[in-house]
Amino acid sequence: MEHSFWHSKWQKNEIGFHEPEGNALLIKYASSLLDAESSHSALKRIFVPLCGKTRDIGWLLSQGCEVVGAELSEVAIIQLFEELGAEPTVTSTAKGKVYAKDGLTIHVGDIFKLTSSDIGDVTGVYDRAALVALPSPLREQYAAHLITITQCPPQLIISFEYDQNEMPGPPFSVNEKTVESLYSADYNIQKLERSVLEGGLKGKVDADNLVFHLLAK
Repeated sequence: MEHSFWHSKWQKNEIGFHEPEGNALLIKYASSLLDAESSHSALKRIFVPLCGKTRDIGWLLSQGCEVVGAELSEVAIIQLFEELGAEPTVTSTAKGKVYAKDGLTIHVGDIFKLTSSDIGDVTGVYDRAALVALPSPLREQYAAHLITITQCPPQLIISFEYDQNEMPGPPFSVNEKTVESLYSADYNIQKLERSVLEGGLKGKVDADNLVFHLLAK
Protein backbone atom coordinates (compact mmCIF):
# COMPACT_ATOMS: atom_id res chain seq x y z
CA MET A 1 0.00 0.00 0.00
CA GLU A 2 1.17 3.52 -0.70
CA HIS A 3 2.68 5.46 2.20
CA SER A 4 0.19 8.24 1.48
CA PHE A 5 -2.68 5.90 2.47
CA TRP A 6 -1.41 5.55 6.05
CA HIS A 7 -0.31 9.17 6.37
CA SER A 8 -3.84 10.19 5.38
CA LYS A 9 -5.41 7.81 7.91
CA TRP A 10 -3.43 9.33 10.77
CA GLN A 11 -3.85 12.91 9.60
CA LYS A 12 -7.64 12.43 9.45
CA ASN A 13 -7.69 10.43 12.70
CA GLU A 14 -9.28 7.52 10.82
CA ILE A 15 -7.73 4.95 13.12
CA GLY A 16 -10.47 2.43 13.78
CA PHE A 17 -7.69 -0.18 13.86
CA HIS A 18 -6.26 1.44 17.00
CA GLU A 19 -7.24 -0.16 20.32
CA PRO A 20 -7.43 2.58 22.96
CA GLU A 21 -7.15 0.20 25.90
CA GLY A 22 -4.46 -2.12 24.59
CA ASN A 23 -4.85 -5.77 23.69
CA ALA A 24 -6.03 -8.37 26.19
CA LEU A 25 -4.46 -11.16 24.14
CA LEU A 26 -1.02 -9.62 24.63
CA ILE A 27 -1.45 -9.69 28.39
CA LYS A 28 -2.79 -13.26 28.24
CA TYR A 29 0.13 -14.60 26.21
CA ALA A 30 2.97 -12.21 27.03
CA SER A 31 4.85 -14.96 28.83
CA SER A 32 5.72 -16.42 25.42
CA LEU A 33 7.92 -13.34 24.91
CA LEU A 34 8.83 -12.42 28.46
CA ASP A 35 9.67 -15.75 30.12
CA ALA A 36 13.35 -16.26 30.80
CA GLU A 37 13.35 -19.39 28.64
CA SER A 38 12.42 -17.33 25.58
CA SER A 39 15.90 -15.85 25.25
CA HIS A 40 19.34 -15.77 26.78
CA SER A 41 18.99 -12.16 27.92
CA ALA A 42 17.56 -11.15 31.27
CA LEU A 43 16.56 -7.79 29.80
CA LYS A 44 13.64 -8.13 27.43
CA ARG A 45 13.89 -5.88 24.41
CA ILE A 46 10.80 -6.20 22.25
CA PHE A 47 10.45 -5.04 18.65
CA VAL A 48 6.98 -3.79 17.67
CA PRO A 49 6.73 -3.35 13.87
CA LEU A 50 4.21 -0.86 12.42
CA CYS A 51 3.42 0.08 15.99
CA GLY A 52 1.26 3.19 15.58
CA LYS A 53 0.48 4.60 19.01
CA THR A 54 -0.59 1.29 20.50
CA ARG A 55 -1.19 1.23 24.24
CA ASP A 56 0.52 -2.15 24.20
CA ILE A 57 3.84 -0.29 24.22
CA GLY A 58 3.02 1.29 27.57
CA TRP A 59 2.08 -2.12 28.97
CA LEU A 60 5.34 -3.69 27.78
CA LEU A 61 7.29 -0.82 29.35
CA SER A 62 5.40 -1.36 32.61
CA GLN A 63 6.65 -4.97 32.60
CA GLY A 64 10.25 -3.77 32.59
CA CYS A 65 10.83 -4.28 28.88
CA GLU A 66 12.68 -2.02 26.55
CA VAL A 67 10.66 -1.43 23.38
CA VAL A 68 11.86 -0.67 19.86
CA GLY A 69 9.21 0.30 17.34
CA ALA A 70 8.91 1.13 13.66
CA GLU A 71 6.14 3.36 12.34
CA LEU A 72 5.55 5.27 9.13
CA SER A 73 3.44 8.06 10.63
CA GLU A 74 5.16 10.74 12.69
CA VAL A 75 1.70 11.93 13.79
CA ALA A 76 1.13 8.57 15.48
CA ILE A 77 4.46 8.70 17.31
CA ILE A 78 3.99 12.26 18.53
CA GLN A 79 0.64 11.15 19.97
CA LEU A 80 2.22 8.01 21.45
CA PHE A 81 4.76 9.96 23.49
CA GLU A 82 2.15 12.56 24.50
CA GLU A 83 -0.14 9.81 25.80
CA LEU A 84 2.78 8.23 27.67
CA GLY A 85 3.56 11.62 29.23
CA ALA A 86 7.12 11.44 27.93
CA GLU A 87 9.09 14.11 26.11
CA PRO A 88 11.35 12.28 23.67
CA THR A 89 14.71 13.13 22.22
CA VAL A 90 14.32 13.38 18.44
CA THR A 91 17.18 12.77 16.05
CA SER A 92 17.21 12.73 12.27
CA THR A 93 18.94 10.07 10.18
CA ALA A 94 19.11 9.29 6.47
CA LYS A 95 16.27 6.81 7.04
CA GLY A 96 13.96 9.07 9.02
CA LYS A 97 13.57 10.33 12.56
CA VAL A 98 14.22 8.45 15.78
CA TYR A 99 12.17 9.26 18.88
CA ALA A 100 13.62 7.95 22.15
CA LYS A 101 12.94 8.21 25.88
CA ASP A 102 13.45 5.92 28.88
CA GLY A 103 13.71 2.51 27.23
CA LEU A 104 11.48 3.36 24.27
CA THR A 105 12.93 3.93 20.80
CA ILE A 106 10.76 4.46 17.73
CA HIS A 107 12.07 4.64 14.18
CA VAL A 108 9.78 6.85 12.08
CA GLY A 109 9.90 6.00 8.39
CA ASP A 110 9.86 3.04 6.04
CA ILE A 111 10.45 -0.21 7.94
CA PHE A 112 11.97 -1.76 4.82
CA LYS A 113 14.88 0.68 5.08
CA LEU A 114 15.82 -0.45 8.59
CA THR A 115 18.69 -2.85 9.22
CA SER A 116 19.61 -5.04 12.16
CA SER A 117 22.16 -2.44 13.26
CA ASP A 118 19.43 0.21 13.35
CA ILE A 119 17.19 -1.69 15.76
CA GLY A 120 19.91 -3.51 17.68
CA ASP A 121 19.52 -6.84 19.45
CA VAL A 122 15.94 -7.76 20.32
CA THR A 123 14.69 -10.68 22.40
CA GLY A 124 11.21 -10.84 20.89
CA VAL A 125 8.82 -9.48 18.27
CA TYR A 126 5.24 -8.48 19.01
CA ASP A 127 3.18 -8.26 15.84
CA ARG A 128 -0.39 -7.16 16.38
CA ALA A 129 -0.67 -4.62 13.58
CA ALA A 130 1.92 -5.43 10.92
CA LEU A 131 0.81 -8.56 9.04
CA VAL A 132 -2.85 -7.57 9.16
CA ALA A 133 -2.02 -4.09 7.87
CA LEU A 134 -0.22 -5.33 4.77
CA PRO A 135 -1.88 -6.58 1.58
CA SER A 136 -0.86 -10.03 0.40
CA PRO A 137 1.88 -8.93 -2.07
CA LEU A 138 3.80 -7.14 0.70
CA ARG A 139 3.55 -9.80 3.41
CA GLU A 140 6.24 -12.07 2.01
CA GLN A 141 8.62 -9.12 1.63
CA TYR A 142 7.82 -7.98 5.17
CA ALA A 143 8.30 -11.41 6.76
CA ALA A 144 11.65 -11.95 5.03
CA HIS A 145 12.82 -8.49 6.04
CA LEU A 146 11.70 -8.98 9.63
CA ILE A 147 13.65 -12.23 9.87
CA THR A 148 16.74 -10.48 8.51
CA ILE A 149 16.70 -7.49 10.84
CA THR A 150 15.66 -9.34 14.01
CA GLN A 151 17.52 -12.63 13.49
CA CYS A 152 14.59 -14.85 14.47
CA PRO A 153 13.78 -14.14 18.12
CA PRO A 154 10.48 -15.49 19.46
CA GLN A 155 7.40 -13.84 17.98
CA LEU A 156 3.88 -13.31 19.28
CA ILE A 157 1.50 -12.66 16.38
CA ILE A 158 -2.11 -11.57 16.83
CA SER A 159 -4.23 -11.58 13.69
CA PHE A 160 -7.78 -11.79 12.39
CA GLU A 161 -9.45 -14.30 10.11
CA TYR A 162 -12.61 -13.34 8.26
CA ASP A 163 -14.16 -13.57 4.82
CA GLN A 164 -12.17 -11.06 2.81
CA ASN A 165 -14.97 -10.99 0.22
CA GLU A 166 -17.29 -9.40 2.76
CA MET A 167 -15.05 -6.45 3.60
CA PRO A 168 -11.85 -5.03 2.15
CA GLY A 169 -8.90 -4.48 4.44
CA PRO A 170 -7.06 -3.18 6.23
CA PRO A 171 -6.95 -4.87 8.59
CA PHE A 172 -6.67 -7.87 6.29
CA SER A 173 -7.51 -11.47 7.04
CA VAL A 174 -4.37 -13.40 8.00
CA ASN A 175 -5.08 -17.06 8.71
CA GLU A 176 -2.98 -19.96 9.95
CA LYS A 177 -2.07 -21.08 6.43
CA THR A 178 -0.71 -17.61 5.66
CA VAL A 179 1.43 -17.49 8.80
CA GLU A 180 2.82 -20.94 8.02
CA SER A 181 3.65 -20.00 4.44
CA LEU A 182 5.56 -16.93 5.63
CA TYR A 183 7.44 -18.33 8.59
CA SER A 184 7.53 -22.15 8.65
CA ALA A 185 10.96 -22.31 6.97
CA ASP A 186 12.54 -20.47 9.90
CA TYR A 187 10.17 -20.97 12.83
CA ASN A 188 8.20 -23.63 14.61
CA ILE A 189 4.67 -22.23 14.78
CA GLN A 190 2.19 -22.87 17.59
CA LYS A 191 -1.38 -21.62 17.38
CA LEU A 192 -2.22 -20.49 20.91
CA GLU A 193 -5.81 -19.42 20.39
CA ARG A 194 -8.69 -19.09 18.00
CA SER A 195 -11.63 -17.20 19.45
CA VAL A 196 -14.60 -15.24 18.21
CA LEU A 197 -13.96 -11.51 17.92
CA GLU A 198 -16.80 -10.04 19.92
CA GLY A 199 -18.83 -7.59 17.87
CA GLY A 200 -17.05 -8.62 14.69
CA LEU A 201 -14.40 -6.69 12.83
CA LYS A 202 -15.26 -2.98 12.79
CA GLY A 203 -18.78 -4.14 13.66
CA LYS A 204 -19.24 -5.16 10.03
CA VAL A 205 -18.17 -8.77 9.56
CA ASP A 206 -17.84 -11.89 11.70
CA ALA A 207 -14.21 -12.62 12.51
CA ASP A 208 -11.97 -14.76 14.70
CA ASN A 209 -8.95 -13.72 16.71
CA LEU A 210 -5.88 -15.85 16.03
CA VAL A 211 -2.78 -15.92 18.24
CA PHE A 212 0.50 -17.56 17.24
CA HIS A 213 3.76 -18.18 19.05
CA LEU A 214 6.84 -18.58 16.85
CA LEU A 215 10.13 -20.09 18.00
CA ALA A 216 13.19 -20.31 15.77
CA LYS A 217 14.08 -23.75 14.48
